[in-house]
Amino acid sequence: MRQVAGALAGRIVTYAEVGESCRIDDHIGFIKFGSRVDLFLPLDSEILVRLNDKTKGDITPIARLHS
Repeated sequence: MRQVAGALAGRIVTYAEVGESCRIDDHIGFIKFGSRVDLFLPLDSEILVRLNDKTKGDITPIARLHS
């Protein structure tokens, strides 16, 4: 996961520390004013959203990870 600040007054607030472990449902921070998050998923993940879908953090499922 990578948080990327947007060009227009983008601001990122991160709670997580470098090297800290996190679980799939942990809140690690939040993004304001049109910034974005890049997700890096395993190749065998089932993607549950499509291009241009509107998503909400902690509400919209993005992908299903396979073991």
